[in-house]
Amino acid sequence: MTDTISTIELATDLTVAWLENSNTRATVADVPAFLQAMHDTLTALAAPIQIDADPATNAEQHTPAVSVRKSLASPDHIISMIDGKPYRTLRRHLSGHGLTPEDYRKRYGLKDDYPMVAPSYSESRRAMAKTIGLGRKPRSTGTEKG
Repeated sequence: MTDTISTIELATDLTVAWLENSNTRATVADVPAFLQAMHDTLTALAAPIQIDADPATNAEQHTPAVSVRKSLASPDHIISMIDGKPYRTLRRHLSGHGLTPEDYRKRYGLKDDYPMVAPSYSESRRAMAKTIGLGRKPRSTGTEKG
Protein backbone atom coordinates (compact mmCIF):
# COMPACT_ATOMS: atom_id res chain seq x y z
CA MET A 1 0.00 0.00 0.00
CA THR A 2 2.97 2.32 0.54
CA ASP A 3 3.77 2.19 -3.18
CA THR A 4 0.29 3.51 -3.99
CA ILE A 5 0.58 6.31 -1.45
CA SER A 6 4.02 7.32 -2.64
CA THR A 7 2.84 7.30 -6.25
CA ILE A 8 -0.11 9.54 -5.35
CA GLU A 9 2.10 11.85 -3.31
CA LEU A 10 4.65 12.08 -6.10
CA ALA A 11 1.95 12.78 -8.69
CA THR A 12 0.55 15.50 -6.42
CA ASP A 13 4.01 17.03 -5.93
CA LEU A 14 4.58 17.08 -9.69
CA THR A 15 1.20 18.72 -10.27
CA VAL A 16 1.91 21.36 -7.62
CA ALA A 17 5.30 22.09 -9.19
CA TRP A 18 3.63 22.38 -12.59
CA LEU A 19 1.08 24.85 -11.22
CA GLU A 20 3.77 26.93 -9.44
CA ASN A 21 5.60 27.46 -12.72
CA SER A 22 4.93 31.02 -13.86
CA ASN A 23 4.77 29.92 -17.51
CA THR A 24 1.90 27.49 -16.90
CA ARG A 25 -1.42 28.69 -18.22
CA ALA A 26 -3.88 26.21 -16.74
CA THR A 27 -7.59 26.36 -16.07
CA VAL A 28 -9.35 24.65 -13.19
CA ALA A 29 -10.43 21.85 -15.55
CA ASP A 30 -6.80 21.16 -16.58
CA VAL A 31 -5.58 20.32 -13.08
CA PRO A 32 -7.43 16.99 -12.54
CA ALA A 33 -6.50 15.80 -16.03
CA PHE A 34 -2.83 16.64 -15.44
CA LEU A 35 -2.88 14.96 -12.03
CA GLN A 36 -4.41 11.81 -13.54
CA ALA A 37 -1.85 11.81 -16.35
CA MET A 38 1.00 12.10 -13.82
CA HIS A 39 -0.43 9.28 -11.72
CA ASP A 40 -0.88 7.00 -14.74
CA THR A 41 2.66 7.71 -15.92
CA LEU A 42 4.19 7.05 -12.50
CA THR A 43 2.18 3.85 -12.12
CA ALA A 44 3.39 2.66 -15.51
CA LEU A 45 6.99 3.48 -14.61
CA ALA A 46 6.71 1.64 -11.29
CA ALA A 47 5.32 -1.53 -12.91
CA PRO A 48 7.82 -4.36 -13.41
CA ILE A 49 9.05 -4.89 -16.94
CA GLN A 50 7.56 -7.91 -18.66
CA ILE A 51 10.16 -9.98 -20.52
CA ASP A 52 8.99 -12.61 -22.95
CA ALA A 53 10.54 -16.04 -22.63
CA ASP A 54 10.85 -16.28 -26.41
CA PRO A 55 13.71 -14.02 -27.57
CA ALA A 56 12.50 -14.23 -31.17
CA THR A 57 9.47 -12.11 -30.28
CA ASN A 58 11.69 -9.48 -28.61
CA ALA A 59 14.12 -9.21 -31.50
CA GLU A 60 13.35 -6.61 -34.09
CA GLN A 61 12.60 -7.98 -37.49
CA HIS A 62 15.04 -6.43 -39.96
CA THR A 63 14.08 -6.80 -43.57
CA PRO A 64 16.96 -6.13 -45.95
CA ALA A 65 16.55 -3.34 -48.49
CA VAL A 66 18.10 -5.55 -51.20
CA SER A 67 18.95 -9.21 -51.64
CA VAL A 68 22.42 -10.55 -50.89
CA ARG A 69 22.98 -11.22 -54.58
CA LYS A 70 22.05 -7.67 -55.55
CA SER A 71 24.15 -6.16 -52.77
CA LEU A 72 27.27 -7.81 -54.24
CA ALA A 73 26.34 -7.46 -57.94
CA SER A 74 28.74 -4.62 -58.78
CA PRO A 75 32.51 -4.75 -58.31
CA ASP A 76 32.54 -0.96 -57.75
CA HIS A 77 30.31 -0.85 -54.67
CA ILE A 78 28.42 -2.88 -52.08
CA ILE A 79 24.76 -2.00 -51.58
CA SER A 80 23.82 -1.64 -47.93
CA MET A 81 21.01 -3.85 -46.70
CA ILE A 82 20.06 -1.14 -44.23
CA ASP A 83 19.16 1.63 -46.66
CA GLY A 84 19.79 0.22 -50.15
CA LYS A 85 22.49 2.78 -51.01
CA PRO A 86 25.84 1.91 -52.62
CA TYR A 87 29.08 2.23 -50.63
CA ARG A 88 32.69 1.41 -51.46
CA THR A 89 33.21 0.39 -47.84
CA LEU A 90 30.52 -0.36 -45.27
CA ARG A 91 32.47 0.11 -42.04
CA ARG A 92 31.80 3.82 -41.51
CA HIS A 93 28.18 3.42 -42.65
CA LEU A 94 27.65 0.62 -40.14
CA SER A 95 29.25 2.54 -37.28
CA GLY A 96 26.84 5.38 -37.99
CA HIS A 97 24.02 2.92 -37.30
CA GLY A 98 25.73 1.55 -34.17
CA LEU A 99 26.68 -1.76 -35.78
CA THR A 100 29.88 -3.71 -36.17
CA PRO A 101 30.48 -5.85 -39.26
CA GLU A 102 29.73 -8.93 -37.13
CA ASP A 103 26.43 -7.44 -35.94
CA TYR A 104 25.50 -6.54 -39.52
CA ARG A 105 26.22 -10.06 -40.75
CA LYS A 106 24.26 -11.56 -37.86
CA ARG A 107 21.30 -9.19 -38.33
CA TYR A 108 20.82 -10.18 -41.97
CA GLY A 109 21.97 -13.81 -41.74
CA LEU A 110 25.10 -13.33 -43.84
CA LYS A 111 28.09 -15.64 -43.98
CA ASP A 112 31.26 -14.76 -42.06
CA ASP A 113 33.12 -14.06 -45.31
CA TYR A 114 30.60 -11.46 -46.56
CA PRO A 115 32.79 -8.54 -47.71
CA MET A 116 32.71 -5.08 -46.14
CA VAL A 117 34.72 -3.46 -48.98
CA ALA A 118 33.94 -3.39 -52.71
CA PRO A 119 36.33 -5.55 -54.79
CA SER A 120 37.54 -2.75 -57.10
CA TYR A 121 38.18 -0.43 -54.13
CA SER A 122 40.08 -3.18 -52.34
CA GLU A 123 42.17 -3.83 -55.45
CA SER A 124 43.00 -0.15 -55.92
CA ARG A 125 44.07 0.12 -52.28
CA ARG A 126 46.17 -3.02 -52.68
CA ALA A 127 47.88 -1.63 -55.81
CA MET A 128 48.60 1.67 -54.09
CA ALA A 129 50.11 -0.12 -51.08
CA LYS A 130 52.34 -2.19 -53.35
CA THR A 131 53.61 0.86 -55.23
CA ILE A 132 54.66 2.63 -52.04
CA GLY A 133 56.33 -0.55 -50.80
CA LEU A 134 54.13 -1.58 -47.89
CA GLY A 135 54.54 -5.15 -46.76
CA ARG A 136 58.13 -5.58 -47.95
CA LYS A 137 61.23 -5.81 -45.86
CA PRO A 138 63.52 -2.83 -46.30
CA ARG A 139 66.40 -3.28 -48.71
CA SER A 140 69.88 -3.34 -47.32
CA THR A 141 72.00 -0.47 -48.63
CA GLY A 142 75.19 -2.49 -48.92
CA THR A 143 77.10 -0.18 -46.56
CA GLU A 144 76.40 -2.43 -43.62
CA LYS A 145 78.88 -5.22 -43.02
CA GLY A 146 77.87 -7.96 -40.70
